[in-house]
Amino acid sequence: MTDFSHKPTLTGDLVVLRPVTVDDVPSLLPMFEDPEIARLTGNHTVFDVPALRKWYGSRGERGDRLDLAVVERATGAVVGEAVLNEWDESNESCSFRICFTPAGVGRGLGTEATRLIVGHAFEALGLHRVWLEVYAFNPRARRAYEKAGFTAEGVLRGALLWEGERVDATVMSVLAPEWTGARG
Repeated sequence: MTDFSHKPTLTGDLVVLRPVTVDDVPSLLPMFEDPEIARLTGNHTVFDVPALRKWYGSRGERGDRLDLAVVERATGAVVGEAVLNEWDESNESCSFRICFTPAGVGRGLGTEATRLIVGHAFEALGLHRVWLEVYAFNPRARRAYEKAGFTAEGVLRGALLWEGERVDATVMSVLAPEWTGARG
């Protein structure tokens, strides 16, 4: 693997992951406007449409990350994004994050999207480790990550300051041999 320049389309039973574009901003906007999603992701940033358009318009040019829109197959609606980033080429490792609009939550779409993009990281890109962080007040996400094969590695104590409260973040990862073993 040389980089994340190739932007694939990954197809599952429930979702299709495809390169995100500026045209997805209207569909993804609820993800940035929902206070509960901001809390669960620890996002303090206030986004505006021009900034989001600039951000999503530049994702295809990036060779150091892979940003894919999550499209629900049944409706064709863009309901979230799945991202491989913080690529560490020397150690064959990267970070993973996923986020959904309120309409995409709680229906198994995230579990399948996670399996698709993490499978791509190992099987197509040849990575050894994929990791993430999940906040203590997001047990639903942690269960979804565990279902997809992630294991807790440790806790970043007081990693997030949210409305005056310190919140721990759990670091989780899955390694290529674990993924291969779980898949067959």
